[in-house]
Amino acid sequence: MLRIETEAEQAFRREVRDWYEAELPEDLRDLTFRPEPAQALGWYRRLSQKGWIAPHWPKAFGGMGASPVEQVILMEEAARIGAPELPTQGLNQIGPILQRFGTPEQQARHLPAILNGDVIWCQGYSEPGAGSDLASLRTRGRVEGEEIVITGHKIWTTWGHHADWIYALVRTNEDLPGRQGITFILIDLKSPGITRRPIRTLADECEFCEVFFDAVRVPRANVVGSLDGGWNIVTALLDEERIQLGAPSHALRALERVRRMARALGPALGESGRLKVAEAETEVAALTAAFLQTLTEAGHGSTPDASSLKILSTETTQRVLDIAQELAGAAAALKSPASVGGTVIDFSELFLQSRRLSIYGGTNEIQRGLIADRVLKLPKGKRP
Repeated sequence: MLRIETEAEQAFRREVRDWYEAELPEDLRDLTFRPEPAQALGWYRRLSQKGWIAPHWPKAFGGMGASPVEQVILMEEAARIGAPELPTQGLNQIGPILQRFGTPEQQARHLPAILNGDVIWCQGYSEPGAGSDLASLRTRGRVEGEEIVITGHKIWTTWGHHADWIYALVRTNEDLPGRQGITFILIDLKSPGITRRPIRTLADECEFCEVFFDAVRVPRANVVGSLDGGWNIVTALLDEERIQLGAPSHALRALERVRRMARALGPALGESGRLKVAEAETEVAALTAAFLQTLTEAGHGSTPDASSLKILSTETTQRVLDIAQELAGAAAALKSPASVGGTVIDFSELFLQSRRLSIYGGTNEIQRGLIADRVLKLPKGKRP
């Protein structure tokens, strides 16, 4: 560990570790996939009751108001014990956005439900033909008095078939070009005219789905920010998402896989293996330091570090899992985790899932373009 923890931080770590050991059910430990709501929400609500479900939220909105180091301690201890990945669209994306841009009525209605685990949220951005280029979206919203009538099609909607609400981008003004004329709106997925169709992936999971809107009527009061002025909301949410994607939580889970594999190998690890483990430890320590620095200097607002942090986090996770594959040797061909000497070891499933980290949330190629544009101010011909 590169940082030195205070006595208070060490005491908090012991509290977290002891509580996780006592409270996390065995059937939720060491999963390599995100469990479905029926399995996961009990643990989500247990964390909520403890006050730890939203460490990065201010206390004024029901969060923990945790320091950056306390947030990292929670991630580190969750990785150590093998805690499951939980639905975070509400916690990490729409929740912080409503805190910044929502009306008091929107905050009162939605924030407590996110904290309590009563409502699952999903994101309605990507469309067929409009992924990284969101400004080309074709879902339309026609204003009729105090309602907006929405027609269109969203795709790659994570957990959309399980969700209760969706925050979506719709074009509400055809006369304005590009990023103008787009509205950010909250939609109850029980509304008439909505059809959801799960997408089965190569991993034989239905984590994504398509969402179809056929003249869906949504109250105009569900608009976040101003009508036709949703792009500022989009930018703020994407920065928030990239900061959270830049958190070391995935890399810490990957590092735990490397550590377990090293312990299982014992003397067979050898000098080259020990060097690989040291490399993984160093990579994750550097990522954690970068995340702590970003939170300390910029908080959760818009920051040019968001894109670089997202790149660093996702590619660090992939490199650490590459090391796990190398240590696994011939066992790297095994997809499913196995118990070795009483220790659960994931040989390749997390490695396979990690390939998508550098694609979602805006591909890393897009992030490098944003860095060239926003941070380095490079002319278009000089960009990487």
